[in-house]
Amino acid sequence: MSILYPGFLWLLVPLCILFFYREKKAVETVHLIVLACIVLALSRPILMQGVQESPVKAREYIIALDVSYSMRAKDLPPDRYTFAKQTISALLDLNPADNIMLIAFTTNPLLLSPPTTDHRLINVALKSLNPEYILTKGTSIKKLLKKIADIKQREKYLVLMTDGGEEKEAETLKRLTEKGHIHPIILALGTKQGATVEKADGTLLKDKEGHLVVSRINPLLSSFASETGGVYLVPSSSPEATAQALHKALRSQTEHTQEVTKKQHRHTELYPLPLLVALLLFLAVHTRAAKYLLAILALMGIQAEASILDGYRLHQAYSAYEAHDLNRSEHYLNMLSAPSLQSRFAQASLYYRQGEYDKALRYYLSIQSTSEQVKQSLYYNIGNCYARKGAYGKAKIYYTKALQLGEDADAQANLALVALLEDKKNAKLGLAHPKSQGGDVSKSAKQEEDNKKKSRNEEQQSSGGGSGGENSKSKKEQAKHTLVLDPKAKKQPLSSKVYDLINKGYIHEQKPW
Repeated sequence: MSILYPGFLWLLVPLCILFFYREKKAVETVHLIVLACIVLALSRPILMQGVQESPVKAREYIIALDVSYSMRAKDLPPDRYTFAKQTISALLDLNPADNIMLIAFTTNPLLLSPPTTDHRLINVALKSLNPEYILTKGTSIKKLLKKIADIKQREKYLVLMTDGGEEKEAETLKRLTEKGHIHPIILALGTKQGATVEKADGTLLKDKEGHLVVSRINPLLSSFASETGGVYLVPSSSPEATAQALHKALRSQTEHTQEVTKKQHRHTELYPLPLLVALLLFLAVHTRAAKYLLAILALMGIQAEASILDGYRLHQAYSAYEAHDLNRSEHYLNMLSAPSLQSRFAQASLYYRQGEYDKALRYYLSIQSTSEQVKQSLYYNIGNCYARKGAYGKAKIYYTKALQLGEDADAQANLALVALLEDKKNAKLGLAHPKSQGGDVSKSAKQEEDNKKKSRNEEQQSSGGGSGGENSKSKKEQAKHTLVLDPKAKKQPLSSKVYDLINKGYIHEQKPW
């Protein structure tokens, strides 16, 4: 058992003092116990049930933040960099389920946060990044696009927050964008008039000739967005309004949401128990409402996280599904405020009816239950999904699991059918009755295998005793790269190595502005 808000437990201290030092009257004692139960409920005791994977509908996109020296210009209050950070935080609040990757870049890009739906990690990475330790003054969008193009994801939606630096290779940027399937949404940070850049000592930044450096928005950004079919935005009056504009642009660019598997810590709330004890004690002392206790117990059994309207919406979703109105059914399922076993079953069945068997399978596999009837239904539906996908071997396994939990005529009929289909499939592939090869063929194959073994033995003998050392070395290298993650470890700020990667090439930096 765990306590979500242990700070409330300090309120038990004055209650204990009152309990031991006051006159022991029955009514007052009961009142103190009632208050203690309320304090326990406020501390939110929970029973952990482990981590569970659940599919959620979300958009996937990349946020690239320019952290070069020019982002210290103050034409956006309080400065460009702070304005960008506040915009990102507001954008995360508007898209709580989205899968987001965060990259910081100057002349070199650096991954700050891998794709995650846990936006707290992104905020931690933003807070840990200190611009005072970043020495590079240049901005290389070309290197950023090259890094993003190497990501295995097919379509990449990029939110690019930058003032543009001194990029001039428009054709190169366009070619990299098209080759990497990148869809840019550009937020041009700054103004056309530009602003001077203040250094840490309060003086203004100057170039080699002693002239003041004035950082302006690079006009290349606008043409780059139009030529690549992207979106070009300028900051609004506040970070929140700017985040709203980015949110609309993302919705227009990413028309279809994707299925993202999210790991969530599941727990059971225990706070209704002390509340129930407090209520019963209060009623026992001050009323004669014992006949209503059964109704109170029933009310306390209702799950706190369920919305009042969820039951109605779920019923409407099932009704629309039975009427073959799949769009209406999906509409009601999307309106549910909290996922439940019934809603996941309905969503999986909806995907199955639409022919999206991979999505249906993902939902069925994410459902957990201790009920044998629910498990049997799950196994049967999972078997159907695998059968539709042509994976008859896996379908047989799940139909068998369903039959092990009880008799099911449909599962038995489907098991016989997929067994027949699997035999036909193997027969077409020549796997049903594999033929033995003739003596000459097998002999030649054996000779070839013997020759290979002989050559390998000769190579090992010629290499001498060095092979053992090489193997041990590779094992040591593997051991070196093994990371042990401690979930209780304290979050540390970005190390100096991170800033070394960002500042890479600073000494030899050419034309930083």
